[in-house]
Amino acid sequence: MKPVNPTVAIISVLLSLAGFQAAFGNDRNSRPNIVFVLVDDLGRNDIGFESTKPEIAPRTPNIDSIFRDGVSFRNFYANSPVCSPTRASLMTGLYSDRAGVPGVIRQNLSDSWGHLRPDVTTLPEILKSQGYATFMVGKWHLGYSKPNRPVDRGFESFRGFLGDMMDNYFDHRRGGINWMRHNETEIDPPGHATDLFSDWAVEAVREGATANRPFFLYLAYNAPHSPIQPPPKMLEKVKSERPHLGEKRASLVALIEHLDDGVGRVLAAIREAGIERQTLVIFTSDNGGQLDLGADNGPWRGTKGETFEGGLRVVCGARWPERVPAGLKSNVVSMTADWYATLAEIVGADHSKLDLDAKSLMRPLIHPSDTAGFDDREIYFVRREGGPAFAGKTIEGLRAGRWKLVLNRPTEPIRLFDLETDPFEMQDLAAKNPTKFREMIARIQLHIQRGGQIPWQSRTGVQE
Repeated sequence: MKPVNPTVAIISVLLSLAGFQAAFGNDRNSRPNIVFVLVDDLGRNDIGFESTKPEIAPRTPNIDSIFRDGVSFRNFYANSPVCSPTRASLMTGLYSDRAGVPGVIRQNLSDSWGHLRPDVTTLPEILKSQGYATFMVGKWHLGYSKPNRPVDRGFESFRGFLGDMMDNYFDHRRGGINWMRHNETEIDPPGHATDLFSDWAVEAVREGATANRPFFLYLAYNAPHSPIQPPPKMLEKVKSERPHLGEKRASLVALIEHLDDGVGRVLAAIREAGIERQTLVIFTSDNGGQLDLGADNGPWRGTKGETFEGGLRVVCGARWPERVPAGLKSNVVSMTADWYATLAEIVGADHSKLDLDAKSLMRPLIHPSDTAGFDDREIYFVRREGGPAFAGKTIEGLRAGRWKLVLNRPTEPIRLFDLETDPFEMQDLAAKNPTKFREMIARIQLHIQRGGQIPWQSRTGVQE
């Protein structure tokens, strides 16, 4: 038997993806189920698949399997270095300020910096229009009450947390307020939030698998966001097996490994339901890890909340056994919002008139070496914040091809980096390359003007 050329095999399988819609466009039951797992504040090197320091890395076999058995994106960015804006970009396919969410949405109006734009079609709405059942489990962080709850914005079922962060993973309160909900009803379930979200996700998978239509599950974990609060037994296990880890690192590793166990349960439910080959599973983080809490962002400069690479570069992997071969690597410069356009294309939704900032990742998947249209693309990042360091102002970043402009604090100088020769942002070229610096400034000004056209301030606090 003549051996199969692996390159030809990969291209052949991926080319079949191009004909997916033509083949199955009128058969909704043949479209993939979609499970999108978004975790919170995960460091770029804090899964086993990515880590360059195995002696201190979390052991994450379940998360690793998504990357190992599918495609990993090597140049993937969160749309913002903080939570709400990235989630808004995923839900709308827009830059976060154009989605009305330039900063973190909080329960207190005086320190809330976004209001999800009411006139956009959200990701669950566009999938629902194509016959998908839509489930959400976990952290929402895009609004506290009508009209900006998950059930108002396209999800048929929601079980999770409306707020920004939990003060305690076991009592699920934020500032003394309980934001846990089942659809519109306040609930107060016992247990660690990661376990609850995993339980509910498993139930959603089982319910979706028995429906007569494909399903979309958006599973947004709070972990490993602070407080770094793993279950005591998991922490004891990590300390016993790896006594060389300090207290801070051991606690974060335990929280991530507990998260991995939950992801494993969801993957097992998909497998046990007999839908593994027909299910697209995507895994990524909303921003980079928080270094002062023990996160590892690898060699990238910066931390969560910053527009240096460490705050923005995140892991991203996708597994779809029926369509995407294992072990694929994509180098396209891509961002969270791109999944909106990608999933819309996969399900056959017409999104051509939606004025998206997202680009579909389908073509780079079909032709892995073809990065045309991505190499020189612009990606804009924004964070608006309060407090003494920001006073309600924004910080920005702009990547345009090899160049990156960074305004990391309102009081700091604007920096220019050449990521091709200086990927870790060590040498500011603003003074040495004034022409390029002025060009990048002009580009970022245009982005800021576009974002400024969108109202972002809520009028009545948590009611909007």
